[in-house]
Amino acid sequence: MAARVTSAVRAEPTVLTGARVVLPTGTVDGGRVIVQGGRIAGHAPADAATLDLTGHWLVPGFVDLHNHGGGGASFTSGSVDDVLKGIRTHREHGTTTLVASAVTGEMHFLAQRAGLLSELVEQGDLAGIHFEGPFISPCRKGAHSEELLRDPDPAEVRKLIDAARGTARMVTLATELPGGIDSVRLLAEHGVIAAIGHTDATYEQTVEAIDAGATVATHLFNAMPPLGHRVPGPIAALLEDERVTVELINDGTHLHPAALELAFHRAGADRVAFVTDAMDAAGFGDGRYQLGPLAVEVKDGVARLAEGGSIAGSTLTQDTAFRRAATVDRLPVEDIVRAISANPARLLGVYDKVGSLEPGKDADAVVLDADFGLKGVLHKGEWVIDPRVG
Repeated sequence: MAARVTSAVRAEPTVLTGARVVLPTGTVDGGRVIVQGGRIAGHAPADAATLDLTGHWLVPGFVDLHNHGGGGASFTSGSVDDVLKGIRTHREHGTTTLVASAVTGEMHFLAQRAGLLSELVEQGDLAGIHFEGPFISPCRKGAHSEELLRDPDPAEVRKLIDAARGTARMVTLATELPGGIDSVRLLAEHGVIAAIGHTDATYEQTVEAIDAGATVATHLFNAMPPLGHRVPGPIAALLEDERVTVELINDGTHLHPAALELAFHRAGADRVAFVTDAMDAAGFGDGRYQLGPLAVEVKDGVARLAEGGSIAGSTLTQDTAFRRAATVDRLPVEDIVRAISANPARLLGVYDKVGSLEPGKDADAVVLDADFGLKGVLHKGEWVIDPRVG
């Protein structure tokens, strides 16, 4: 059994009081959340301590569907200890539920990665595995090695699902490629999210894939044809269909604020999921890194391929995405919470455990100050970042 990600200070039992608490029904000023035994409780025991969070926001822990690493550690190629370091880094930035994303590689290597990552899913450190590639379009490959790309043959897709031992949560596909539609159906039959991304599909081909069971747009706008007024392409199809949740990378590099506003306006807050698409440099710093087999140069917080200059994931953490959404994009806090917690939790099928501050769920919460700066992180009743310190 692999080592576990550990937290620090047990907060049990504790009544968190005074904060602006964001609940599924709206924001409660001066609200209270009771933490007991790693979960949110409905009633406080007589011996419960009290922590006054007046002047702060209390929101659910963040849920990231699409993440390749952080803290200088890679989910795509690192050891178990590296993966745990990356998980810990993002947890310290508020992401209490995280899916590890692989990038394009040889099939045998991806199967090996699935075996390693699945153990961490089984012991509760990860929420699942996402395969971003190799079944994507060479026309929209982004930071993926073109010589390792392949068509989405359902038999090959099935190999990766099997290698993940029931922990595969999402596969990104260019569904217009040979085998794409059949692979979407296969994924849907096995309860795995089929995500349309790194695609050169037409509007009509995208509609066909959605009808076959695709339910997510991998980082909408990025690595797909732009929206056109005569040839609308995949973006229009993905935005208009109520069955589709669209990923957005809100780092100020991947999307212009107007594009983010368009997605929220057309899809609605219940169909948006903020993701980081983070790579090793997230929470770590500038320098030279590897993303799969490709060299990446990170400068001023922007990750690009060393050869060609394509954007290569991000250095984003979810607390930064939240703060930007609130202060730059001026989105309602309740909508941000849907996009960063509730919606991805529903997609992963874990909304009964995480994604909102309700009794019976895991005590996963983030404390933000009045300016939306991160002050505390609670994971299953333990303070990863204690708001009383510093």
